[in-house]
Amino acid sequence: MYRITSISDLAPSIKLFKVEAPLVAKKAQPGQFIILRTDESGERIPLTIADFDRNAGTITLIFQEVGASTIDLGKFIVGDSLLDVVGPLGKPTHIENFGTVVCIGGGIGIAPIFPIARGMKEAGNEVISIIGARSSSIIFWENEMAKASTELHVTTDDGSTGRHGLVTNVLQEMIDAGKKIGLVVAIGPVIMMKVVAELTRKYNIPTVVSVNPVMVDGTGMCGGCRVAVNDINQFACVDGPEFDAHKVDFDGLIARQRFYKTQEKETLDRCLGEGGDHECRCR
Repeated sequence: MYRITSISDLAPSIKLFKVEAPLVAKKAQPGQFIILRTDESGERIPLTIADFDRNAGTITLIFQEVGASTIDLGKFIVGDSLLDVVGPLGKPTHIENFGTVVCIGGGIGIAPIFPIARGMKEAGNEVISIIGARSSSIIFWENEMAKASTELHVTTDDGSTGRHGLVTNVLQEMIDAGKKIGLVVAIGPVIMMKVVAELTRKYNIPTVVSVNPVMVDGTGMCGGCRVAVNDINQFACVDGPEFDAHKVDFDGLIARQRFYKTQEKETLDRCLGEGGDHECRCR
């Protein structure tokens, strides 16, 4: 069992859990993830390792309550335990001195971009981070990202905090100013990563994205997380989750993410119950 040692509300519907998982914490690297189950009947939930403390033996998980399983997970309190935490899974981010690295986190993607930015800075890079979301209510970890970066830019679609606009607006300005960028790492909504990739492709800037398609077992056996990379099927759980952004079939990825929308909505409706109460009924 994996005990939850602390819980924080980062934004409406976005929670942070610190979980005792000493073996995972010992091996975790930026870019990797875990798969958890709340109990025997719980769904497998893949979550990026947002941080880890090897001395304390804990990992930090950040998730958004958007579906039945994450709403159920959000009901846990400090002292409760998760049944399973499997990891670290996936290939770690390749970290070296690229010169200048631009780290882009969109929405909940701020969580996985944090350890990458920190690792890149520790490797001697100039790290320019851009984090963005629809509004200020979904922006979190500004202070943490500022510490992990040489320079931090914040954007919101509605202009409620930081700059009014998209993360790509800031990136375009850097390029137009002649900034030499050795690598871009982008994590967030698929459409955001697609737009970043289209922009950097025009300037031949190496770009990496972290994809999170439908995932079940996390070992490459089920094939549910396949994504076309350079017209070859790859499995995000074992070949990724990071891939060359200029080779990812984003349209195919978007289509795959929509496969189970009907079933997800039906399960969520059962979980919320009549009148929208949040008494989970999905088990």
